[in-house]
Order: sequence, then C-alpha cells, then structure tokens
Amino acid sequence: MADYQHSVSLNPEKCCGCTHCLKHCPTEAIRIRNRRAVIDSSRCIDCGECIRVCPHQAKKAIYDKLSDIPDDKFKIALPAPSLFGQFDNLDDIDYVLQGLLDYGFDCVYEVARAAEIVSDYTRRVIKDLKKPVISSACPVIGRLLSLRYPLLSDHLLNILPPMEIAAKEAKEEVLAAHPELDESKICTVFISPCPAKVSYVKNRECGEKSYVDYVVSMSDVYFELISVMKGGSLVPVPVSRTGMIGLSWASTGGEATAIFNEKYLAADGIDNVTKVLEEIDNGSFPELEFVELNACPGGCVGGVMSVANPYIAKARLQNLRRYLPVAENHAADGDGIPAELEEKATFEYSPPKIGKNRLEAMKIMQESEELKKLLPGIDCGSCGSPTCAAFAQDVACGNATLSECIVFMREELQKMHNTDGNN
Repeated sequence: MADYQHSVSLNPEKCCGCTHCLKHCPTEAIRIRNRRAVIDSSRCIDCGECIRVCPHQAKKAIYDKLSDIPDDKFKIALPAPSLFGQFDNLDDIDYVLQGLLDYGFDCVYEVARAAEIVSDYTRRVIKDLKKPVISSACPVIGRLLSLRYPLLSDHLLNILPPMEIAAKEAKEEVLAAHPELDESKICTVFISPCPAKVSYVKNRECGEKSYVDYVVSMSDVYFELISVMKGGSLVPVPVSRTGMIGLSWASTGGEATAIFNEKYLAADGIDNVTKVLEEIDNGSFPELEFVELNACPGGCVGGVMSVANPYIAKARLQNLRRYLPVAENHAADGDGIPAELEEKATFEYSPPKIGKNRLEAMKIMQESEELKKLLPGIDCGSCGSPTCAAFAQDVACGNATLSECIVFMREELQKMHNTDGNN
C-alpha cells in the first residue's frame, strides 16, 4: 500500500518549540525535539489544528496552486458551500459564480448541489444502517476512526463526499455538452476550506482514484475573486442551482437537519468530536440516529484555508439562504445508494506502531507504565511530549530520556541535596 500523503507540513525555520501545537494536537502526533516541533506522520490526521494555533505560522497546509492548473484543459471550478460565506455584502451567489468564470474557469459546478443529493440518499437509507450513523463528509473523522476507533467504522455513512460526487457529475455534464472533449482534456478544481480534503484527494489512489484533479486553497481563490469581482460584470450570467439545504452544509448542523430526523447530534471542533466518539465507543451514547461531526469549529466555514471568521461567515450564509428554495437537487430514483456513489476505499485500522513486533510492544507498554509512576502527572509539556503518559512511552521507545522531565530532575536534585546536607 502506498504511503499516506499528508497536507500539513512544518517550516522548521519558523518554529521556536513553543508547545502550542503540542498541547492542541488531538492525536498526540507532535513532539518538541531540539527546540523544534516534529510531526509523527503515522498519528497525523490533517485536521489543521496545529496550523490554527501556531503563533509563528510555522505550520502550513500543502495544496495545489492556481498556477498549477493547465491552461490547455477545460477547467471546472467546484466551489465548496463555505466559499460564499467569505464575502461581505454578498446578496447573490451568482456574483461569485460569475467571478470564477471571469477569472478563467470554463464551467462551475457547486458542491452544494452534490450535498443536496447526499442528503437525499441519507434520508433514503438511514433506516437500514447501524445506529448512530456517522457522517463521512469530513475526512478527518475517517482518519480518526482508523487511528483510534476501529469498531465504529461500520457506523460511517458509506457514500462519497459531496466534492467527489460534484466532480463526477460535473465531468459527465461537460462531456454531454461538449462531445468533442474526452475526460483527459477536462480537469476539476475543488476550492477547499481545509487541508483534510486535500489529503483525501491525494490518498484516494490508495483505494479508488479521485474524481477531483486539483485542490486549491479557498483563501487563494478569495483574493483572486475580490479583484475580479470588483472590475468584472455587474450582472451575473450563470444561475445558481443550489437550495437552502446545500448551502447549509457549510456550517455545523446543516447536514444533520437536512435528513428531516429529530434524532440527530451535530458537533464541531476536534475536542468535541473526540468526546462524542468516546461516548459512542463506550456504548453510553443516547439513542440518536445520525451524528454529524466536523473537525473545524463552526463546520467547514472554520477551515484553516478559509478567510472569514467562521461565525461571521455563518451569519452571511444565513442571509443568502433566505432567498433560496429548500432544495434544487435530488437523488436518482431507486432503492439505496447507487454503486458508483458508494465509498469503496477500504477502511484499515492503522494505530501508531510500537516496537517491531507484539512481544516488543508489550515490553515497551509495561516499561511505560513503570516510568509513568515516576513522573509528576501534570502534563506540562516541558519535556517535549504532550502528556506524562506519552513521555513515558517516548522514553521506553528510546526517543527521549527521563532527564528531560524538569520536575523529575528537580526532585532528584532535591533528594541529592538533602542527602548531602544530612552527611
């Protein structure tokens, strides 16, 4: 299997080892070594939390640049619903769609259209799925389950995320309208609010190839559109084909309320997401049928590759929703989810590896427990590990030394001082 390609990276030159990212990483994927952060790729879920909290901009998202998109191809823009919440004083989505066309895209297909299709299918199949059904729209959730909660994998909604369906449908529409083209001459460009969706597209080839060809940053597109929209057409030409449901997917609760079922929960922010998954995994979760989880605060509007404050963006979207129909797009007739829209990428439990084999792993875990008893248990992070338990394991694995715990060494020096004083 190919190595997992991440979309969160570190610039060592900007990092000063301040421990902000260390304390906020939900999977303990970061360590501070030699006054620099180090990211463990086997633990990273590309949630972007380290990018959000780093005061020195040492963490950054990796994505395609607008200049990477080939000029000789038919370019389809796939704007995420959260894009429309980035603009102040916007009263019509069509101005943004026209801006994308004026910028140089040949066609625009709103991801919100595909979101409405996913909502339609979810309403259709939810009664036959294991409860609670967990939304699969946020790629971070799938990564988190594979790392920590493998028993919850059969709760995931088995359907492609809206960006994949949008890319697929967009290519089919273009091929039908332009028979002179073939698929090799068409490229789809998803405008993403977060790095997790970049990773999803990069790693689809580990299972099934993505319908999305390029993933660009919403912030990059925003600043390009600002200049284009100021000097572009006053009257937008295209007509938006999304409704309230599709646009609502941009913020927390939009997907859950769209299934028209009161037994749902919607949570955002990686810490809250983890708490909800813990409850489900422990079997102490209330009798709910659907769970919408978003790693970013506020939902996709809170992605680290967006521009606007997520709560301001949400308010702007609420204003735009007032003029839209409930839904403009619906699932095809039939029972269940069509095979071509099912998520076929295999789910693999991939916890961080400890030791070379099971015997060595057991030895390390036993040693970790013994070392943990010597530590203060205050989880200060001064040692370069996020918690005392993580530090104990790092020492047992040979990646750190006990002397790096400041509290432990202070106590040892005090003991030595007292011993010398008594003599």
